[in-house]
Amino acid sequence: MAEKRSLNLMIIEHNLDEAIEELKKLKKEATEGTIQLSRFQVGLLHAYHHLNFAWNARYATTEAYQRLTQAQFKRWGRYPKRIENI
Repeated sequence: MAEKRSLNLMIIEHNLDEAIEELKKLKKEATEGTIQLSRFQVGLLHAYHHLNFAWNARYATTEAYQRLTQAQFKRWGRYPKRIENI
C-alpha cells in the first residue's frame, strides 16, 4: 500500500499569508481608487505566485523549502497544469 504524504502546513500557511496580504493591498488601493494597471498586474502575479507555491510545494519538506533551488522556484511558482480531483 502506498504511503500517504503529509501536507507541509508551514509552507502552505506562509504562502497563503503572503497571497492574502498582497490581495488586501490591492483591494485597499482599488477601494481608494489609487490602483494603476501595472501595480494591479504585478500584485496579482505576486499573489498567484504564492498560491501556486502553496499548492505545488504542499508536500515538500521544510528543509527542501529552505534550500530552494532555482529549478524548484520555477516549478513550484507555476500555475498548476492539473489540480487533482478531491
